[in-house]
Parts: sequence; C-alpha cells; structure tokens
Amino acid sequence: MKIERFEDIIAWQKAKCLTEEIYERMKGNRNLGFKDQIQRAAVSVMNNIAEGFERRSNKEFKQFLFVAKGSCGEVRSMLYIATSLKYVDKKQSDSMSALSVEISKMLSGLIKTL
Repeated sequence: MKIERFEDIIAWQKAKCLTEEIYERMKGNRNLGFKDQIQRAAVSVMNNIAEGFERRSNKEFKQFLFVAKGSCGEVRSMLYIATSLKYVDKKQSDSMSALSVEISKMLSGLIKTL
C-alpha cells in the first residue's frame, strides 16, 4: 500500500495523540518555560513527519524522521522531570513515555524501509 498523505502514516497519527495528551496534561501548568518546551517537543514529532513526507524525497524524508525520533527522546526526557516535579503522575508519565517509545520504533522501521 502506497501512502498518499502524511495523515495516513500511523506514526503521525500516534504522534498527534501524544501531542494532544501532552497539551491536555500541561493545560494548568504554571511553569511556562517547561510547558512550552515539552509541548514544542511533542508537536515537533508530528510536524517533522508531515514536513518530511511533503518533501517527496526519500533522503529528505529520512532526515526529518531522524529529527522526529530525536524529539521523541526529548519528550521522554522531559517526562522524567515532569514526574519528579509532580506536573504529571507516574501513571500518566509512563503511558505517554510508552507511546513515545512506540512512535520512535515506528519511525526506525520507516527509516529502514526508505
């Protein structure tokens, strides 16, 4: 099956869910610097998948997928701090972190196929 739109990429769909979850969990957070950074990292995952796909070049797409993968790591790193600072509870953090790992693995698979 050929992917015609970035919206059809399952990793993008899951990254969108992760972004929505991050935004929801950070809604009432008063640490604006932290809130902004974790939200930007999450949105970066889905946006880099979309932007890379739209470039219509496998070489550029791979480059953007690597950036998206890096942003997955940034989200997970920030979730450790979010948990320590009690911005999110452990269960929420574990759930979002697991989704980030799942997305990262999907991105690795996509990179290998390109």
